[in-house]
Amino acid sequence: MNWKHLLYSLYALLCLSCASGPNRECSQYKNGEFIFKTVLNGDLQESTFKRFGALEIDDYNGKIDSASVKWINDCEYILKSLNPKSMAEKKPLHFKILSTTDSSYTFEYGLLSAENRLIGTAVKLK
Repeated sequence: MNWKHLLYSLYALLCLSCASGPNRECSQYKNGEFIFKTVLNGDLQESTFKRFGALEIDDYNGKIDSASVKWINDCEYILKSLNPKSMAEKKPLHFKILSTTDSSYTFEYGLLSAENRLIGTAVKLK
C-alpha cells in the first residue's frame, strides 16, 4: 500500500467518524429530577419534574400533575396524564430524545398522533 492509499483510507475513516451523529446515552435520563425548558409562542417556559419508573410528577407554575411513563425504547417514551381535566389532557404525548450530554438531553415532543413536534431541553438536577 502506498502513501496515497493510506491517506485516502485515513480521510475516509475521518469522514465516517464525523457522520456518526449526536451522542444518545438515554438510559441515564429514565429516572431523576429535571428542569424542562422550551419556547412556546415566543416565550421561554420552565417546569420541573421527577420521573421514577412508570411515574412522572410535573410542577408547572405551581400546578402539580402526574403521568404514567411507558418507554418504547431507551430513547422514546409516551406520557399519559393520570388525572386529565380536559379532553386535550387525555391525549398521550410522545417524547423522543435526540441528543444527550453529561447533564442534559434535547428532545422533540408532541401529541402521539400529530406530526407537529416541539423541541425542548431537560437538565438533570438529581
